[in-house]
Amino acid sequence: METQPYRILLFYKFVQIDDPETFTAQHLQYCKDLGVKGRILIAGEGINGTLSGTYEQTEQYMKDLLSDARFEGTVFKIDESEEHAFKKLFVRHKEELVTFRYEKELDPNVLSGKRLSPKEFHEQLQRDDVIVLDGRTDYEYDLGHFRGAIRPDIDSFREFPEWIRQNMAEHKDKTILTYCTGGIRCEKLTGFMLEEGFADVAQLEGGIVTYGKDEEVQGDLFDGKCYVFDERISVPINHVAPSVVGKCYHCDEPTDVYVNCPVCNLQHLVCESCADEHSHYCSDECKESVAAV
Repeated sequence: METQPYRILLFYKFVQIDDPETFTAQHLQYCKDLGVKGRILIAGEGINGTLSGTYEQTEQYMKDLLSDARFEGTVFKIDESEEHAFKKLFVRHKEELVTFRYEKELDPNVLSGKRLSPKEFHEQLQRDDVIVLDGRTDYEYDLGHFRGAIRPDIDSFREFPEWIRQNMAEHKDKTILTYCTGGIRCEKLTGFMLEEGFADVAQLEGGIVTYGKDEEVQGDLFDGKCYVFDERISVPINHVAPSVVGKCYHCDEPTDVYVNCPVCNLQHLVCESCADEHSHYCSDECKESVAAV
C-alpha cells in the first residue's frame, strides 16, 4: 500500500525537566531546523506535543527525542497525511502540560487510574455496573463519544474539579471508566478522582486514537468522530459501524463538520445547507455586525 508523504505524531511524557524554559528555547530551534510544524508544550513535569512533517522528519524527531534519557519510552501515535496538519510551529513553556489548576500536586507517575487496553476497555464498556466519563470538553463530546458516556458540561479542562465535585460525588463507590483523545488528560483526571475519594477509577490507555487503531476492537462502540486539535478537526474511529452523532447548530440535522464563526470565532457544528445559508456565521447578529461596518 502506498504511504502518504506526511505523518502526524501525537505524544506526551510526564518526566521532570530541570530548567524547562531553557529546554523550550532549545527545542523550538531544533524543530525549526528540522522543519516540522505543530504545537509542543513543555513544563517542569514533561512534554506534550502533536506535530506534522515528512516521513524523514518525523522519523528523525522520534529518534532524537527517544535518544534523550528523559524521554526514553515515549509512545508516539502516528497518522499518515497528504499534507501538513499544522500551518505553523509553536513550542511553548507552560506551568502544566494540561491546565487543571488543582490545589494538590498531581504526578501521574505516582498516582493515576488503572490503565485499560482497548480490548479491556471495550469489554468494560459492556458492563451494566460501570460509569463512563468523557474526560474532554462538551464540544468534543458533541462530535463523537463512547456509547453511554456522561457528557461533561464544561468548555475547558480546568473546570473538571468543580464539575466532578458537583455532579459525580454520589458515584464514588462505583467503577469509573475515563477516556480522552490521546490519554494525557486522563492521567491527571484519574489521579484527581482518586485523591477525591473515588474507589475504582480506570483510564483508556492511549486514548481514543489508539482505540480506533486497535485491529481487534476497530473502534467499536464509539459513536461519531474524534475531535483533534489540528487542521483535520476530526478523525474516524469506529470502523465497524460508523455513525454521525453531531447536530447542526442551526437546524439539528446530523453533521460532523465544525466551522468557526468569522466574527465571534464560535466553533459550531453545521450541515452543508446551513453553511451555505449562514456563510459560517453562528447568528444573524454576527452576520449583521459585518454588514453594518
